[in-house]
Amino acid sequence: MSGDVHVIPSSGGWDVRVEGTSRAAHFRTEDEAIRAGRTLARDNRSEHIVHGADGKVCQRDSYGHDPFPSPA
Repeated sequence: MSGDVHVIPSSGGWDVRVEGTSRAAHFRTEDEAIRAGRTLARDNRSEHIVHGADGKVCQRDSYGHDPFPSPA
């Protein structure tokens, strides 16, 4: 698994999905989903993308594959 990790709203809670897969882990709270997604993104050295309740991206963190040197 090396796709970006998305935290997205879902009926009755929040899902954590990895791009390129059809499966998702479901959590009751957004905080639980964010923590699990961050851990997965770190382990996969990928992007961690959090979507708000409206579905728009509200937070994005990178845990790998960053250009060097980084653009300023």
